[in-house]
Amino acid sequence: MPELPEVETIRRGLIKFIKHQSLTGTDILCAKSFIGEPAQGTVEDIRRFGKALVIDLDTKHSLMIHLRMTGQLIYDHNHPTDHDSPVTSGNRFAAGHPSDNFTANLPNKQTRVILHFDTGTLYFNDQRKFGFIKTLPTVAVERDPFIQKLAKEPWAMSPDELYDKLQRHKNSLIKATILDQTIITGLGNIYADEALFASGIHPERRSGTLTREETAKLLQSACDVMDKSIASGGSTMATYVKADGTKGDYLELFAQVFHRQGQPCPRCGATIQKIKVAGRGTHICPHCQTKELAHD
Repeated sequence: MPELPEVETIRRGLIKFIKHQSLTGTDILCAKSFIGEPAQGTVEDIRRFGKALVIDLDTKHSLMIHLRMTGQLIYDHNHPTDHDSPVTSGNRFAAGHPSDNFTANLPNKQTRVILHFDTGTLYFNDQRKFGFIKTLPTVAVERDPFIQKLAKEPWAMSPDELYDKLQRHKNSLIKATILDQTIITGLGNIYADEALFASGIHPERRSGTLTREETAKLLQSACDVMDKSIASGGSTMATYVKADGTKGDYLELFAQVFHRQGQPCPRCGATIQKIKVAGRGTHICPHCQTKELAHD
């Protein structure tokens, strides 16, 4: 599933291509993937609310896009009319759930919605059809039920706020708690593992056992790992074509434990393990992250 840094990477990449461009038409290839009536107008801005993107038009309407598990946004800039022409990184920006679609000729059988702009075409691909594009008045965006459920992102939350939330969910496992977007927004499986490792907290600790000091360290770690990922272009593990033709390299450059089971811990040398926590594959260092409380 694309996580917050990937969605922020998409926002930053797309805005370079479609801001001030006119949305001239919409092709809906899957009714389930599009909610509302197609809108037209000039793009004024692209905002992000958690993992949702919002494209604001000058007609006072907006398009909310959520990629869910397998969604992709692929923009062809002045794409060739000949669909047999090869796709090159110079005329394509692609991000979201990694797959061969990033370099394939489009549309294809996974294309659900096509948005036509003055200077190119934006394809919304979604293998499992869980994602969506929704049109709504711009003034209604922040009142949308999906948006209203979101808690603050790590950068906007104070340690005391997070600590209070943990105490209200004191019996829940800390990993499950920080994955809950109504408690803190933006941490998916990758960044939860990385933040917990960086702060030395075992993912099976009960939320209520964290001290204020540990909570502050966890919050700072969450900000740090996501800042690094955004700077590197996201955590995609397959072909990830960015605007400049490079690919996201967070896992290669910065990930300390995620997908590194069997390798030595970069901090202590112990073997990184993969376990199951709250139904999610979870990566830990058994030496650096113990279940003992900090004050024991």
